[in-house]
Amino acid sequence: INDIIGVIDGIAFQTNILALNAAVEAARAGEQGRGFAVVASEVRSLAQRSAEAAKEIKALIGASVTSVEAGSRLVQAAGESMNDIVHSVQRVTDIIGEITAASTEQSAGIAQVNDAVVQLDRMTQQNAALVEESAAAAESLKDQAHRLTEIVSVFRLGQDAMEGVKRAAPVQAAARAPAARPASLAASAASTASPRSASTAPGAVTKTASTQPAPMKAVRPGANGAAHGTVKPPTPKPAAAAPSVAAPPPRPAPAADDGDWECGGRWDNPRLVIGRAAGLIACGLSPR
Repeated sequence: INDIIGVIDGIAFQTNILALNAAVEAARAGEQGRGFAVVASEVRSLAQRSAEAAKEIKALIGASVTSVEAGSRLVQAAGESMNDIVHSVQRVTDIIGEITAASTEQSAGIAQVNDAVVQLDRMTQQNAALVEESAAAAESLKDQAHRLTEIVSVFRLGQDAMEGVKRAAPVQAAARAPAARPASLAASAASTASPRSASTAPGAVTKTASTQPAPMKAVRPGANGAAHGTVKPPTPKPAAAAPSVAAPPPRPAPAADDGDWECGGRWDNPRLVIGRAAGLIACGLSPR
């Protein structure tokens, strides 16, 4: 467009020169060239207007070019801005994807936390139930222990039971001894026994029969409460009380024999406890 405007401007300049030459020639022709001078004048004015119009068009085209260049720069800036916007949109898309993944993981974590809270609640309820059961069992055990203490308190155990054995042993031996015989029968039995012992055991000391009653030997109770040993018949006179013999120390029974008295035994049945205690008292609380 700028080149076309230049061509139009050149044509207008040449036309102006041609009109000037025509005016000079008309002036030289005088009266005959007066009409030609008018035509040359009009052509000259037309050439001037064409030149002015070409200048205006050139100015407008220059302004348009300037505007187009500015618009091009603006479009280029807009393109760069659009590229930045595209990159920003891409980054926003990536960030949204990361946020989506994080939201998914957070949702899974919240679900796991919810499950853990539910399990914790369930375990807390179970622990509360177990604590209540333990409290009830402890209260029941306390009541049973109190009842067991009341039941066992009627029996003598430990040192009291051993002292009862020591005091009951001579009385049981005297009760199991045979009845007293007359003095004459005792003397005859002693006289018949002395020659027999002298003939059978040489070197043995001969015991002479005496009318005095022989002292009663102490009887040691056996494992089942029966008396062992030789008991001399007492005289009709009241005999002196036999000295008490200390019972042997108790021997701990094996775990298989005292299952009822073990910690894992059946203490929950008072009848078995009373029956076992009555059996021990009946046999003199003798150690096994």
